[in-house]
Amino acid sequence: MEELKWGTPGALRTLLCEVVSWKSMTLTVGEREFPSKVQAKLQELAYFKKNPDYLALHDVDLGRSFLTALYKHPEAIDTIVFISHFDTVNTEEYGDLEEFAYQPEKLSKLLLSKMDELPEDAQNDLKSGEYLFGRGTMDMKMGLVMHMGLIEKASVEQWPINLLLLTVPDEEVNSAGMRAAVTKLLELKEVHQLTYKLFLNGEPVFSQEPGDRNYYVYSGSIGKIMPSALFYGKETHVGEPLSGITAPYIASFLTQRMEWNLSLQETVMGETTPLPVTLQQKDLKLEYSTQTPYRTAALYNVFLMERNAEEIMNIFENVAGDAARACNHAYWEVCKSQAVEPIGDVRVVRYEDLQIHAIHKFGRDFVEGVKASINQHTEWDDREKSFRIADTLMIQCQELAPAMVLLFAPPYYPAVNSSEDSLVQQCVDYVKKHALDQFGLPVQQVHYFNGISDLSYVNYQDAGEGWTTFKANTPVWGSYSIPFDVMAELQAPVLNVGPFGKDAHKRTERLHIKSAFEEVPALVEGMIKAIYSSHSGRVVQINS
Repeated sequence: MEELKWGTPGALRTLLCEVVSWKSMTLTVGEREFPSKVQAKLQELAYFKKNPDYLALHDVDLGRSFLTALYKHPEAIDTIVFISHFDTVNTEEYGDLEEFAYQPEKLSKLLLSKMDELPEDAQNDLKSGEYLFGRGTMDMKMGLVMHMGLIEKASVEQWPINLLLLTVPDEEVNSAGMRAAVTKLLELKEVHQLTYKLFLNGEPVFSQEPGDRNYYVYSGSIGKIMPSALFYGKETHVGEPLSGITAPYIASFLTQRMEWNLSLQETVMGETTPLPVTLQQKDLKLEYSTQTPYRTAALYNVFLMERNAEEIMNIFENVAGDAARACNHAYWEVCKSQAVEPIGDVRVVRYEDLQIHAIHKFGRDFVEGVKASINQHTEWDDREKSFRIADTLMIQCQELAPAMVLLFAPPYYPAVNSSEDSLVQQCVDYVKKHALDQFGLPVQQVHYFNGISDLSYVNYQDAGEGWTTFKANTPVWGSYSIPFDVMAELQAPVLNVGPFGKDAHKRTERLHIKSAFEEVPALVEGMIKAIYSSHSGRVVQINS
């Protein structure tokens, strides 16, 4: 039998350090080059030398690509899809150690000389020697490395199941990689006559609280959506403040009501979403003058579990209605005290209604031209473009002002959950039993991975028409899109089993060595073997 390149904990550790050294911050040259390096690594395996067509790069955007690597057993139909992302966040917080952020072995040693700069928990972990520090070690290149090792082992041992490795860019920003990949997943399914049985992500396990050393498996992934607003007031000179109304004043009423709003919190299966918060609030007035600011924008972060975009927009509209009434009342009271005639009431307008109004006034070609012109600005991200489109339309439709224009800004991650699926339940039972038996490791199930993941773009099961509300109220829809129809065709349960780590996106990001190189690879391997054994009848029960 062929000798395994990555078949030992030491070999996996060496591979991880090499993969981490390939810098791949989102929207950098490194992110564009990374999948070619993974491809070259996998091309060293005998299986892909023999089957080069099963290893491929696929275009995403901006010169970026995702990679697929298929191990296909000649007699198997059932397929497990391994999902990972390879982009990372930036590294400025490492300060004078930034050049070593992608060198885990060296960084872990250098941090010993800066012990007093680290939080106590990180100090203890560093001194223990049980963790490997570095950007991407935890989030989430170890997940990819584990999948590479499993693909190799399956190909050498000829496991009677198909494994499809998918690794994508851009998860940390817009998930453009995964949104592009779902169409390819459907294509590969049809071309190779695959039956997808499980979408298995390798995102890391997060501590639920300080000092928590429990290991978790996740049978779903939390959703995220960004209801946003353009506040359009009436301009005036500062010497005549009540001849207009400022956008920051209007915004203050909605932002105060959106922040920590309990009506936008969900509890499902005993788990509760974090409260909504404001991600950004800014004035669109770019220069100083004595004209009052009359255009302001705000982004609000909302997590979801069972709600869809339509339900969120309905709640958002109700909150905005309350805010507008309070704003109008306060404004009228001031005008009354100053014996000034009010300019009118602030109204609440959905973006879809603003667009319809603009089309009736100017024609569809005008509206589409506004979008095309703004979308040409590559220096603006999707959130900036969303506000610019709404703002440009409002400038031409000032008869609607003063107003709160409600919209959605990308990205949108639909929630996904497979806790009730029988295969997932069996997999969770397997991991719980064998983690305890083999490693003395207690395992708990979490129904929604709260770190947000690309699992949101498979197994889409919105029973209503929530996606149509999202489409209608997203100004950049078209340049940004989500393939809801294709996602709905990728009907297989989801599960996340990854290595334990701490402090993703922080200077102290670190990976637990034993979890990453011994425990989790063994558990995932055993779980996969149990899946195909139970289907072939060789083993009576998956959790035996």
